[in-house]
Amino acid sequence: MSTGKKIADLKELSAKIDLGGGEKAILKQHEKGKYTARERLLMIFDEDSFIELDKFVKHRCTNFGMEKVEAPGEGVITGYGTINGRLVYAYAQDFTVIGGSLGEMHAKKICKVMDLAMKVGAPCIGLNDSGGARIQEAVDALSGYGNIFYRNTKASGVIPQISVIMGPCAGGAVYSPAITDFIFMVKDTSQMFITGPQVIKAVTGEEVSAEKLGGAVTHNTTSGVAHFAAENEAECINQIKTLLSYIPNNNLEEAPTFYTGDDPSRIEEALDKIIPDNPNEAYDMKDIIATIADNGEYFEVKQNYAQNIITAYIRLNGRSIGVIANQPKVKAGCLDIDASDKAARFVRFCDAFNIPVLNIVDVPGFLPGTNQEYAGIIRHGAKMLYAYCEATVPKVTLVTRKAYGGAYIAMCSKELGADQVIAWPTAEIAVMGASGAANVIFRKDINNASDPESKRAEVIKDYEDRFATPYVAAERGYVDMIIEPKVTRSVLVNAFEMLATKRENVPAKKHGNIPL
Repeated sequence: MSTGKKIADLKELSAKIDLGGGEKAILKQHEKGKYTARERLLMIFDEDSFIELDKFVKHRCTNFGMEKVEAPGEGVITGYGTINGRLVYAYAQDFTVIGGSLGEMHAKKICKVMDLAMKVGAPCIGLNDSGGARIQEAVDALSGYGNIFYRNTKASGVIPQISVIMGPCAGGAVYSPAITDFIFMVKDTSQMFITGPQVIKAVTGEEVSAEKLGGAVTHNTTSGVAHFAAENEAECINQIKTLLSYIPNNNLEEAPTFYTGDDPSRIEEALDKIIPDNPNEAYDMKDIIATIADNGEYFEVKQNYAQNIITAYIRLNGRSIGVIANQPKVKAGCLDIDASDKAARFVRFCDAFNIPVLNIVDVPGFLPGTNQEYAGIIRHGAKMLYAYCEATVPKVTLVTRKAYGGAYIAMCSKELGADQVIAWPTAEIAVMGASGAANVIFRKDINNASDPESKRAEVIKDYEDRFATPYVAAERGYVDMIIEPKVTRSVLVNAFEMLATKRENVPAKKHGNIPL
C-alpha cells in the first residue's frame, strides 16, 4: 500500500471519529440546546491550540454484543491547549457516542490526561456529559471511576481542577466533580444526582423532576454542590475563562498579575458614608468590595448559596485576592452552617494556590436556633477556624462594623493568624452587642432602678461608648490600625504588597484532621 493511500486512510478515519455518533446524533444534541464535545473544546481553547490525544483508542468489551458496537474516540475527547495563552489540559465526554457512557478505555483516556496535567503543573478541566457507567463493561467501568477519583484526590491542592456539567451526571459519576475545586452548571440542560427521579419514586414514592432534583438552580442555591450557574453553554465557558484568570497554574506558582490601569492610591469618599448611623440597618457589602477592587470588578463564587457570606475574587493593583465578607443584607451577616462551609472551602483553595485572603467583617454572631445546633453548627463553624489557622498565605482583616464574640474570631482575627487587622472608626469589636451585654452585666441595676427602661438605655449607651469601638482592641494590639474608610483601597494595596514575601514555617505532619 502506497504512502499516499495510508495518509488518505488516516484522514478518512480521523474525519469519521470527528463526527462522533454521526450527523443525526449531533443534530439531536443541538436540538437540546447543547454543543457537542468537540465544539465545546474549540470554544474554550484558543484558536487552533487544542491538541487531541488518544483519538484512535477503542474499547475491548465483548459483553452483550459490544464487539459489534463502534464508539468513535471511546466517547471522550482528551488533550491540551492554551486558554488566553496558558497551558490547560481537558477532557470532554461525547454524549453522541453511546451517551458518553464511561467504560474501561474511556476512563483510561481521562486518567492519562490527568496524569499529564499533574506532571507539567497545569489546570485540568473536565466537561461532563454522560449517561454514567457503561453497564455492559460492569466492574471495568467501576474500576475506571475509582481510578479517576484517586487521581482527583492526588491532584487536589496541586493543580486547579474544574468540572463542567453540561448534561446528565448521575450515580458514581458525580463524585469526581465533587472532589474537584469548582463545579460549573448550565441551567435546564445539566443535572447532578446520586439517584435519579425514577429510582427515588420507586424507593420513596417521591415525585420530582430531574431539573428540580439536581439542576443548576438546585445545586447553586439549595445544596451548595455547584459554584456557578450559567444561562447557556457559551456563558458557562466565559465564566471558566474568567475564573482561570484569577488562579495560578499550580501550587508552586502565583496567580497571574494584570495591569488594570486603576490607581492603587485611589481615594473613595463614598466609603465614609456607607455605614448607616443605625447599627441595625443593613447595607450591601458588595458595594464596599466593588469600590476597593481594581476597576470595580469582582468575580463571585457561589453567589446564590449561603448569601449571608460573600466569597469572591478581586484584583488589588493587578494581584489576585480572595475575599470573604459578611453580607449584612442577608441574615444580618450572621454565620451559619452553610456560610461556614462555603467560607472554609474557599479559604482552603486560596491557601493551596497562593492567593492572599482579605476578610471584611461585619458579623453580629452565629445564627441562633435549634436547627443550627442540631445540624452541628459547632462542627461546621470549627471548619472556618481550622481553615484560617491552617492558611499560611497573606491574611488581612478589615472590620467595617460589628465584630462580636466567636464569630469575630471565626472571621480571622489576629489570634487566627491575620497578618494585619484594620478597622474603620465605625467598628464595634466586643464580646457581644451592647444590648445583650447590658442584660448580663447590669441586670440587677436595671431591675432595681426606679425607671428600668431609662436605666437600660443609659447603661447601653455607656457600654457602646466604652467598648463598642475599635479603640480598646487597638490599645491591646489586636487591631493594627484604624483608618478613614475613604483610604481603604490604598491601605489594603500597601498591606498586600508588604506581605508579598511572607513565609511561614509549619510543623511537619502527614496532614491535619479538619472537623468535617
